[in-house]
Parts: sequence; structure tokens; C-alpha cells
Amino acid sequence: MGKVACIGECMVELRQADGGLFSRGYGGDTLNTAVYLARLGVGADYITALGDDPLSDEMISGWEAEGVGTSRVARLPGKLPGLYMIQTDDRGERRFFHWRDSAAARSLMDLPQTPEILDSLAGYDVVYLSAITLSLYGAEGRRRLFAAIERAREKGARFAFDTNFRARGWPDLDVARIVFQEAFTAADIVLASMEDLLPLYPGVTNETLLARIPGAEVVLKLAEPASIVRLEGVPYPIKAKPVEVPVVDTTAAGDSFAAAYVAARLVGADPIEAARAGHRLAGVVVCHPGAIIPRAEMPPGLIPNHVNSRKASP
Repeated sequence: MGKVACIGECMVELRQADGGLFSRGYGGDTLNTAVYLARLGVGADYITALGDDPLSDEMISGWEAEGVGTSRVARLPGKLPGLYMIQTDDRGERRFFHWRDSAAARSLMDLPQTPEILDSLAGYDVVYLSAITLSLYGAEGRRRLFAAIERAREKGARFAFDTNFRARGWPDLDVARIVFQEAFTAADIVLASMEDLLPLYPGVTNETLLARIPGAEVVLKLAEPASIVRLEGVPYPIKAKPVEVPVVDTTAAGDSFAAAYVAARLVGADPIEAARAGHRLAGVVVCHPGAIIPRAEMPPGLIPNHVNSRKASP
């Protein structure tokens, strides 16, 4: 089915429980995608840096239990993972509070093993990362990463970029816009959303946002349960099936959408069918608390098991 490298950061997750208490888990946008990819039968490796502490050990064990590869996780003595807390309102909308400035993952592009890790990207079918991933590294680290992705693309890998955006991770919006444009230009697949892009480009229309993104394969998720898939310059509107049970937490909606989309493309589904699979999985995920839903709640038959279109590669 193909192999995907997911690059980014996993943190300790604290989420609301009953009685004003919090339950502890783990999450991070690209890690969430890696878990959902693995559950969908895709070979997914997670590329990050962690400490040598018990929490980092628990993360590694949990990822391996989910089938996510961990051979490219750098372990840094004396470092710790970051931490974030989720608060949700009565509509399931979430707010994040982070403690991550000295997290191990921020050092990934500056380690003795960094060249080996970056060279390994050429061995994957898809390299997947998000704007949050790019915000972890400085300008030189991003330069190294983009150069490695270009080398991987020359070997046949595809670069999938998710626009997941958190303003607090960037020194200013002008820097973010420059980095986004570099990622847009390099990417083979762009998974974008109005929620992510409007803070960077306020007041613009769907059409204007799509016009900012070059490339033949772009998905723009809208504020309503819908998206626009642009293929070779032609936009195709996609309506999501309405969620029939209460939405309790929108955490990882976009991450799960990305996993289903990439998984579907890897088995030969066309981008429109892949977007429908993304909407379906996201519609299930938002009805559960936290980033990763119970395995038993994964929807059956999500990914087609046949190659069915001329756009057979991701």
C-alpha cells in the first residue's frame, strides 16, 4: 500500500474530564495522522525527537502498539517532550494551551544524526508534514528539510503538505507567509483549510486562496462540512455527509482527514474519492474526545481496495 514518513512533534496531551479533572494522553498533528494511516493499513513511520524520560518511553511504546514505525525517532538525553492542554466548548470547538519551547522535537534539524534522517526520506512513497512541523525549526533547519524533500522527490517520493496553522508558533505572520509559499511551491499534494489560511490571508475568498497555491492537486476544506478539490486547475466541490451524532471535540479532524486522503490515494483512489474518505473519517473522529479515537470506532470499508482511476499515484 506504500510507505509514508510523517515528520513533526508529539506532546503530552491533557484534556478535560469530569469534575474539573484532566486525563493524560499523547497527541500532535502529524503523529495523529501517522496513527490513523497505520490503522488504515499504510506503513507509516514517525520522524521526530524525544527525550530519554519515562513519558518519551511511553510514547514510543504507544506508537509501536499502533503499528507506527519508530526507527527514525531521535532520543536526546536530558530532554523532555512538550505538553499541551485542550479546552472544548459546548459545540466541541477547542482551544490549545502549549508548554513546548524547550521540547526535544525542536532540535531535530540540528543533530549529529540529522543528515542520516533526512537522507532516509528518499525511501518513502510520501513525505507528509504540516505547517506546525515547519514552525518548530529555524530558517536553516527548514532549508535543510526542504532540500531533503526535493532530493526525495527526485527519487520518486511525493510531498504532502498540510496547512495546519498555529500563529503562536511563528515569530510573525510575514515569516509564516514566506514559509507557506515555499511549501506550496514544493508540494505535490496540498491539504489546506479556510480555518488555517484566513488568519494569514484575511478577507479573501475561496477562489483567491486556491489561486495562491500552485500545483495540480489541492484540497481546500471549507468552514461548512465540504471541500473543494482542484485538479489540474479545475475545482470540484465535495459535500461531506452530515454528522448525525453530537460533535464533542474537533481535535484531529484535519489530521484524520489527511490520513484517509493519503491512504486512499496510495491505493489508487482519485482525489475526489479520497476527499470523501477524508470527510467520512473526520466526521467520526469529531464525535469522540481527544485526538485518537478508540480503534473499535474506526469506520469500516473507508479505503477502497482497488485501483479505480487514471490518477493512480498520490
